[in-house]
Amino acid sequence: MPTRPLIFRSLRWSAWDGCEEGLEHVDVRPADGGLTISGVVIGREDGTRFGLHYRLKVDSSWRTRAVHLRTTSGHVLDLESNGQGSWIEDGKPKPELQGCIDVDIQATPLTNTLPIRRLEWEAGRAVDIRLCYIAIPDLTVSARDQRYTALNPGTLYRFESLESSFTADLSVDEEGFVRDYPGLFRRLD
Repeated sequence: MPTRPLIFRSLRWSAWDGCEEGLEHVDVRPADGGLTISGVVIGREDGTRFGLHYRLKVDSSWRTRAVHLRTTSGHVLDLESNGQGSWIEDGKPKPELQGCIDVDIQATPLTNTLPIRRLEWEAGRAVDIRLCYIAIPDLTVSARDQRYTALNPGTLYRFESLESSFTADLSVDEEGFVRDYPGLFRRLD
Protein backbone atom coordinates (compact mmCIF):
# COMPACT_ATOMS: atom_id res chain seq x y z
CA MET A 1 0.00 0.00 0.00
CA PRO A 2 1.20 3.57 -0.53
CA THR A 3 2.92 5.18 2.42
CA ARG A 4 0.57 7.36 4.44
CA PRO A 5 1.18 9.26 7.66
CA LEU A 6 0.84 7.11 10.75
CA ILE A 7 -2.18 8.35 12.70
CA PHE A 8 -4.14 7.45 15.81
CA ARG A 9 -6.91 4.93 15.20
CA SER A 10 -9.32 3.18 17.51
CA LEU A 11 -10.87 0.01 16.05
CA ARG A 12 -13.29 -2.69 17.17
CA TRP A 13 -14.20 -6.10 15.80
CA SER A 14 -16.73 -8.72 16.83
CA ALA A 15 -16.95 -12.38 16.03
CA TRP A 16 -18.42 -12.83 12.54
CA ASP A 17 -21.83 -13.92 13.82
CA GLY A 18 -22.00 -11.03 16.30
CA CYS A 19 -22.19 -13.31 19.31
CA GLU A 20 -20.58 -12.50 22.64
CA GLU A 21 -17.93 -15.15 21.99
CA GLY A 22 -15.59 -12.62 20.45
CA LEU A 23 -14.92 -8.92 20.83
CA GLU A 24 -11.79 -6.81 20.34
CA HIS A 25 -10.77 -3.21 20.95
CA VAL A 26 -7.50 -1.84 19.48
CA ASP A 27 -5.72 1.51 19.72
CA VAL A 28 -3.11 2.33 17.08
CA ARG A 29 -0.81 5.22 18.07
CA PRO A 30 2.20 6.89 16.46
CA ALA A 31 5.27 6.35 18.66
CA ASP A 32 9.04 6.56 18.17
CA GLY A 33 8.79 6.93 14.39
CA GLY A 34 6.52 3.90 14.09
CA LEU A 35 3.40 2.67 15.86
CA THR A 36 2.37 1.15 19.14
CA ILE A 37 -0.67 -1.09 18.76
CA SER A 38 -2.53 -2.14 21.93
CA GLY A 39 -5.46 -4.52 21.87
CA VAL A 40 -7.77 -6.41 24.19
CA VAL A 41 -9.61 -9.52 23.00
CA ILE A 42 -12.21 -11.70 24.69
CA GLY A 43 -13.17 -14.88 22.94
CA ARG A 44 -13.44 -18.64 22.83
CA GLU A 45 -11.05 -21.06 21.14
CA ASP A 46 -11.81 -24.80 21.00
CA GLY A 47 -14.38 -24.39 23.78
CA THR A 48 -12.02 -22.47 26.08
CA ARG A 49 -12.87 -18.89 27.00
CA PHE A 50 -9.92 -16.52 27.05
CA GLY A 51 -8.98 -12.91 27.66
CA LEU A 52 -5.94 -11.47 25.91
CA HIS A 53 -4.05 -8.19 26.03
CA TYR A 54 -1.45 -7.58 23.35
CA ARG A 55 0.96 -4.80 22.46
CA LEU A 56 2.91 -4.56 19.22
CA LYS A 57 5.59 -2.11 18.20
CA VAL A 58 6.07 -1.66 14.47
CA ASP A 59 8.52 0.60 12.70
CA SER A 60 7.69 3.15 10.00
CA SER A 61 7.81 0.36 7.37
CA TRP A 62 5.26 -1.73 9.32
CA ARG A 63 7.88 -4.33 10.32
CA THR A 64 7.17 -5.87 13.72
CA ARG A 65 9.84 -4.96 16.26
CA ALA A 66 8.29 -6.09 19.56
CA VAL A 67 5.37 -8.27 20.69
CA HIS A 68 3.97 -8.57 24.21
CA LEU A 69 0.98 -10.81 24.97
CA ARG A 70 -0.64 -11.68 28.28
CA THR A 71 -3.71 -13.85 28.84
CA THR A 72 -6.02 -13.55 31.82
CA SER A 73 -5.04 -17.14 32.69
CA GLY A 74 -1.43 -16.05 33.19
CA HIS A 75 0.36 -16.98 29.95
CA VAL A 76 2.90 -14.34 28.89
CA LEU A 77 4.92 -13.98 25.69
CA ASP A 78 7.57 -11.34 24.93
CA LEU A 79 9.36 -11.32 21.58
CA GLU A 80 11.67 -8.76 20.00
CA SER A 81 12.85 -8.51 16.40
CA ASN A 82 15.53 -6.59 14.57
CA GLY A 83 13.02 -6.00 11.76
CA GLN A 84 15.11 -8.14 9.40
CA GLY A 85 13.83 -11.57 10.48
CA SER A 86 15.82 -12.34 13.65
CA TRP A 87 13.91 -12.83 16.91
CA ILE A 88 14.70 -13.14 20.61
CA GLU A 89 12.56 -14.26 23.54
CA ASP A 90 13.69 -13.44 27.06
CA GLY A 91 17.11 -12.46 25.71
CA LYS A 92 17.61 -15.77 23.87
CA PRO A 93 17.73 -16.13 20.07
CA LYS A 94 14.79 -17.94 18.43
CA PRO A 95 16.42 -19.50 15.32
CA GLU A 96 13.19 -21.33 14.43
CA LEU A 97 11.66 -17.91 13.68
CA GLN A 98 14.51 -16.77 11.40
CA GLY A 99 13.16 -14.98 8.34
CA CYS A 100 9.84 -13.99 9.92
CA ILE A 101 9.08 -10.28 9.54
CA ASP A 102 5.41 -10.20 10.59
CA VAL A 103 3.35 -11.77 13.36
CA ASP A 104 -0.10 -13.35 13.12
CA ILE A 105 -1.95 -13.48 16.42
CA GLN A 106 -4.68 -16.09 16.01
CA ALA A 107 -7.35 -14.09 17.86
CA THR A 108 -7.19 -10.83 15.89
CA PRO A 109 -7.61 -9.58 12.32
CA LEU A 110 -5.39 -6.60 13.20
CA THR A 111 -2.21 -8.55 12.43
CA ASN A 112 -3.37 -9.14 8.83
CA THR A 113 -2.89 -5.40 8.34
CA LEU A 114 0.88 -5.68 8.91
CA PRO A 115 1.87 -7.39 5.62
CA ILE A 116 -0.86 -5.52 3.73
CA ARG A 117 0.68 -2.19 4.80
CA ARG A 118 4.30 -3.34 4.61
CA LEU A 119 4.29 -4.65 1.03
CA GLU A 120 3.86 -2.89 -2.32
CA TRP A 121 0.79 -4.03 -4.25
CA GLU A 122 -0.58 -4.14 -7.77
CA ALA A 123 -3.66 -6.03 -8.95
CA GLY A 124 -3.10 -9.78 -8.99
CA ARG A 125 0.25 -9.67 -7.21
CA ALA A 126 0.72 -12.56 -4.76
CA VAL A 127 3.40 -12.54 -2.06
CA ASP A 128 4.44 -15.53 0.04
CA ILE A 129 5.59 -14.62 3.54
CA ARG A 130 6.91 -16.49 6.56
CA LEU A 131 5.71 -15.14 9.87
CA CYS A 132 5.47 -15.80 13.60
CA TYR A 133 2.09 -17.43 14.25
CA ILE A 134 0.92 -17.09 17.85
CA ALA A 135 -1.73 -19.61 18.93
CA ILE A 136 -4.36 -18.71 21.50
CA PRO A 137 -4.88 -19.36 24.39
CA ASP A 138 -1.49 -20.95 25.21
CA LEU A 139 0.65 -18.40 23.26
CA THR A 140 2.77 -21.00 21.48
CA VAL A 141 4.81 -19.52 18.62
CA SER A 142 5.72 -21.18 15.35
CA ALA A 143 6.91 -20.08 11.92
CA ARG A 144 4.15 -20.34 9.31
CA ASP A 145 3.97 -19.72 5.59
CA GLN A 146 1.15 -17.61 4.20
CA ARG A 147 0.24 -15.91 0.94
CA TYR A 148 -1.44 -12.57 0.37
CA THR A 149 -2.83 -11.63 -3.05
CA ALA A 150 -4.05 -8.16 -4.03
CA LEU A 151 -7.46 -8.80 -5.62
CA ASN A 152 -8.22 -5.07 -5.67
CA PRO A 153 -5.28 -3.17 -4.17
CA GLY A 154 -6.34 -0.91 -1.34
CA THR A 155 -9.70 -2.63 -0.76
CA LEU A 156 -9.55 -6.44 -1.10
CA TYR A 157 -6.83 -9.04 -0.41
CA ARG A 158 -6.88 -12.83 -0.39
CA PHE A 159 -5.24 -14.51 2.60
CA GLU A 160 -4.09 -18.13 2.24
CA SER A 161 -2.46 -20.46 4.70
CA LEU A 162 0.15 -22.41 2.75
CA GLU A 163 0.02 -25.19 5.35
CA SER A 164 -3.72 -25.84 5.12
CA SER A 165 -6.52 -25.20 2.64
CA PHE A 166 -7.74 -22.12 4.54
CA THR A 167 -8.38 -18.99 2.48
CA ALA A 168 -10.30 -15.77 3.11
CA ASP A 169 -10.91 -12.62 1.11
CA LEU A 170 -10.28 -9.68 3.43
CA SER A 171 -11.86 -6.31 2.78
CA VAL A 172 -9.83 -3.41 4.17
CA ASP A 173 -10.38 0.31 4.68
CA GLU A 174 -8.37 3.10 3.04
CA GLU A 175 -5.59 2.63 5.62
CA GLY A 176 -5.31 -1.14 5.19
CA PHE A 177 -7.12 -2.14 8.40
CA VAL A 178 -9.33 -5.21 7.99
CA ARG A 179 -13.06 -4.50 7.79
CA ASP A 180 -14.41 -8.00 7.26
CA TYR A 181 -12.72 -11.38 7.65
CA PRO A 182 -15.53 -13.68 6.44
CA GLY A 183 -16.48 -16.38 8.90
CA LEU A 184 -14.28 -14.99 11.69
CA PHE A 185 -14.38 -11.21 12.29
CA ARG A 186 -16.52 -8.21 11.42
CA ARG A 187 -15.47 -4.63 12.08
CA LEU A 188 -17.77 -2.51 14.24
CA ASP A 189 -17.74 1.04 12.81
